[in-house]
Amino acid sequence: MNNLSKPKVAVIGLGYVGLPLAISFAKQYKTTGFDISLKRINQLKESYDSTLEIKKSILKKSNIKFTENIQDLETANYFIVTVPTPVDRYNNPDLNNLVSACHLISKVIQKNAVVIFESTVYPGCTEEECIPIIEKKSGLKLNKDFYVGYSPERINPGDKIHTFEKINKVVSGSNQNAAKKIFNLYSKVINAEIFIAKSIKVAEASKVIENTQRDINIALMNELSEIFEKMDIDTNDVLKASNTKWNFINFRPGLVGGHCIGVDPYYLAYKSKLLGVNSRMILSGRSVNNKVFKRIVNITKSHLKKISKPKISIMGITFKENCPDIRNSGALKVLKD
Repeated sequence: MNNLSKPKVAVIGLGYVGLPLAISFAKQYKTTGFDISLKRINQLKESYDSTLEIKKSILKKSNIKFTENIQDLETANYFIVTVPTPVDRYNNPDLNNLVSACHLISKVIQKNAVVIFESTVYPGCTEEECIPIIEKKSGLKLNKDFYVGYSPERINPGDKIHTFEKINKVVSGSNQNAAKKIFNLYSKVINAEIFIAKSIKVAEASKVIENTQRDINIALMNELSEIFEKMDIDTNDVLKASNTKWNFINFRPGLVGGHCIGVDPYYLAYKSKLLGVNSRMILSGRSVNNKVFKRIVNITKSHLKKISKPKISIMGITFKENCPDIRNSGALKVLKD
């Protein structure tokens, strides 16, 4: 039987979210880092992080056991799931990675273990999709034989200031006992506020609206930028003037890409549709931001007409600065168009 007073942590998925998390947990607990990519595991064993989030010197000092072998997870009593949750070609949630992680955990989970999901999902996903898989495949019962929680990730790739240990953390559990266990686990590695959400659904919702809010605000700025262009007004000049008001929120226009802002709103819109709610504002914001690259291309083409033999240089193809991630990069859309 697992002794939860001596946590043995297994982090499932070692990308932008999972690796920094594993590094922090390894300072306090015996930690195993699991990933299905043998290439990724071999790189980490050689102290190389292709995401450039963790320095080689830090990886060398860490005592994490990096593995692609499921048997190495059998002694864990805390499982933290940090796998990608993208959308498919129709912008519907792609839960394949999440489902695979649940099947994997169900093969090794023991009594009294705690499973914590950090991957972004729609409200209700953990209880409707993940828990039933673990229960059915393992034969264990929730809140009797094992516990579950949800703690939304807040990793900001490329940001060396707002790192995992310094960011306020939201946690939740399948019951009060689970929430307390998860709170205590994170309290050893987080040097910031830890907020216990009322339920798993509340924690899931808190995550998905964070990026939805940003997406909608950026969409407003992109639309205003187009309007101001027609008026021959510089948007930057407008924002400088508006920022003199104490409660003006300084969002700026631009390309929206990556694996969060351009994806998470679709998860909420998907769930809304299932509930019979037409999420017009959410999808409108997505539509505006998805078309920004076209506007950039059209403006560029209009200027190129004035040049006989233009030579184009695109500087930066990732979705944001100081980050090698090209997922959903708007710059790549500009390049292809």
